[in-house]
Parts: sequence; C-alpha cells; structure tokens
Amino acid sequence: MKVREIVDKVKSKQIKAQDVLAYYLEEIKKKNSINAIVEVFDDVFEQAKKIDEKVNRDDKLGKLAGVPILIKDNIFLEGKKASCASFFLKDYTAQYTSTVVKKLLDEDAIIIGRANMDEFAMGSSTEKTVHGLCRNALDKDRVPGGSSGGSAAAVASGMVPCALGTDTGGSIRQPSSYNGVVGIKPTYGRVSRYGVIAFASSLDQVGPITQDVEDNALLLSILSGQDNNDDTTLSNNVPNYVESCEKDAKGLRVGIVKQVKEIMKESTHFDKLVTFLKNNGIEIVEVEIPNIKLCLPVYYILAPAEATSNLGRFEGIRCSRRAENCKDVNEIYKKSRTQGFGDEVKRRIMLGNFVLSSGYFDAYYNKAKKIQQMIKKEFSSAFKSCDAIIMPTTYGEAFKIGEFKNPVDMYMEDIFTIPANIAGIPAISIPYACGENKLPLGLQIFADKLQEEKIYNLANYIEKNYTEGK
Repeated sequence: MKVREIVDKVKSKQIKAQDVLAYYLEEIKKKNSINAIVEVFDDVFEQAKKIDEKVNRDDKLGKLAGVPILIKDNIFLEGKKASCASFFLKDYTAQYTSTVVKKLLDEDAIIIGRANMDEFAMGSSTEKTVHGLCRNALDKDRVPGGSSGGSAAAVASGMVPCALGTDTGGSIRQPSSYNGVVGIKPTYGRVSRYGVIAFASSLDQVGPITQDVEDNALLLSILSGQDNNDDTTLSNNVPNYVESCEKDAKGLRVGIVKQVKEIMKESTHFDKLVTFLKNNGIEIVEVEIPNIKLCLPVYYILAPAEATSNLGRFEGIRCSRRAENCKDVNEIYKKSRTQGFGDEVKRRIMLGNFVLSSGYFDAYYNKAKKIQQMIKKEFSSAFKSCDAIIMPTTYGEAFKIGEFKNPVDMYMEDIFTIPANIAGIPAISIPYACGENKLPLGLQIFADKLQEEKIYNLANYIEKNYTEGK
C-alpha cells in the first residue's frame, strides 16, 4: 500500500497498525536477501500497539498513523545504533533523536529499522559498507546506487512503504533512479540536519524516498521547517505540497539546459518526454548554465574538504571504536583511523587535506567557492525564464556490481545530480522510462530555492499522464 492508503485504513479502523507492521516484517523476511535493511528495531510492535490504542480511544491521530518508515544508518534515534555503515561506528548508539525522526514519531509513524548505505555516505553504489554490499531491488547483479541505496531498494522491493535518505551530491536521487522510486533533495535548509551524521555540512540534506509523488509530497511537508537545533534551517513557511500535486501543470515553462544536452549519452527517452510535454500545453525553453560542467570538480573539492573537518572528531578517543595495544595518544589516533575508515573515506580525507593545505588553499578551495557562487547565479538567472528545469538523473540504468574499478569513473555517475547540491536548490527524481535492459530510468526536475511546489506539480503531472516505461 501507499503511505496515504495505510493512514486512511488505520484511521478508519479497517486495519490495525500491528497488522500493517506484521505484513511488512514478513515482506522483509522474504525479500531482504538484497541486504537493504541492516536492522529491524526490537520495539516496533510496541510502537504499533500504542497507535492502535490511540485509535481505540478515538484520540487524534497523526498524518502518518501506522506507517512503517525506514531510516538511513546515519540518522539518529535515541537508544538505537547509527553506524554510518562504518567499522569505526559499528556499535555506536545514538544519544538523542534527530529532528526528522522526532517529526515522524509526532505524526504516529513507526520507525521500523536502519537502511544500508555507503560508509559515511561517500559512494554511489552501496558497495562500500561494513554491513556488506546492497543489491538493486530489480536486478540482483546490479547496484542499488548510493549512498542511500538501502533506503531506495527497500522501498522499491516493497519491504517498506517509504524511507529517509540523505543527499550530498545525489545520494537520494541516483538510487531512486536506479530502483524506480521517487526521491527528493529539498532546498538546502528546508529540512533539519540535527541528529544526522555529517558528511559535507554545506551540501547535506535529508529527504524522503517513496513509491509515488504524492506520498513524497506528504512526507516532505512533515519533515520541513525551521529547527532551533540547526541554525542553517530556513524560517519560511512550509506549503502543503500535496495540494501542489493537484494543481494543473499546463502553462508551466520547463527549461532544457543546452550544456546538459551536449553531454547526454542517449537522449531518445528524454526527447520523447519533451515532445509529450510540448504537445500537452507545457512550454519548453532552452536555458544556459555555462559552468554546469564545473559542478563535478567543484563538488570533489568542497565535499572532501568539509568531510575532512567533520571526520576529525572520529579518532578512537570519544565516540568511535579504539584500536587496541597502542603505546600513546598518537598511536591511538593513527591505528584507530587506519583500522576504522574504509578506502573511499580515506581517499576523500586525503583529498580534503590536500585542498585545504596552505600551499593549495587558494588554488583549489577558494577558487571552487568562487565558481560555486557563479553557478548559483547562473541557475538563478535560468529560472527567470522557466519554472522548472528537467534533465536525466543518471547516464543510464543501474550499473553492475563491481563494474567501476576506477573511483573517478564512479564519480562521473553523479554528473547530473551534483548541480542541485552546489546551487542549494531542490531536485526530485521520478521514474519515467526503461532502458535497454528494461530497468528504470529517472527524470530529474529542478526548481529555484524553496520552489518545491513547482517540482511536485510537474512531477505528479508526468507520473499520472506520461506512460512510457509503465
């Protein structure tokens, strides 16, 4: 069932929250050979029982009454493990609850467990994880994408109706594309990051992964809003995104980025969609973002630099695993970090230290920050002539497990998703077609800052009316 269907049936007493939960736990038993879910929490039936008791008392119920929700393994729920898929934090127990999880619990959701992910959210395949690699929900020989691969694969396989992921450079949208589900990265600051293990603090955002656009809109309406525990959150009012889905999309102006068209490997499916939109009252305009190709190198300077700073707290002394048989503090640091971090995390720490070093700070980090500001201005200028911008989420279908031996080739998979993080704007991925292997392809829809309403309006229209790939 969709999220809205579960809520309606629980509230109308057609079904108990405990029965909903039992169904999904059975699905997990049958389908989790893909290793998308790393832990089911032991108190889930207690959570469900409390909701059923509220129903029986005719108490007011929340907007997510009885809905089981999976959280990524870098999001805190007090008393539960949050390992960030790293050996360093394998046994770490959260000391407090994140704002996003608290908001879900306040709406009577059931937090069912933890999803697999790339270590410290650094990856595009969910292969680099202490929990063992995760597999695509539709083809077990292929990756689910990353870093929120477990969240997307669990939703796509029907083990949960929805999940939370985090997105620093495409980590919600890319796995959503590969698994044929809907995932959004909100405007930077729209959703609180309090209680979420940081990767790159100026780029990270939490967002929902769902089966359809309206469920996604409902979840984001609940997750959004200012939080006194996170000074980067925005004070702007949160619209009713579900109502945005219901508006007529005809008359919207949709932009195609000239520079993106030039680097797309295959555009047949995309061109078909553009033709459909033109024929159905949506104006298509060409826009230019001259420096969009620089988003990838800018990201791989800024994100590792911030990661280096954020990961400095993990040294084997405070909250992370400590190496044994060490002679002094320096050896504790060295051995603990050597043993605790995986290869990809070490690679990005080294990159970050390099670009922040005194001899290269201006040449790399400062220059990247300046280019980031240019890119933000170019997006802002483009949105003066259109309501939304569309492009593919990825180059193509999910790639095979172990296909990329060179990390730089893997980084290129993020070329279409990273611009939204660099510009701080919202972007969604929705399934819209199938590739040559009959696996899903994702369409990405961007809008200007705090314009998620326009994204949901267009996304819902395409989902309801465009039939290729269904």
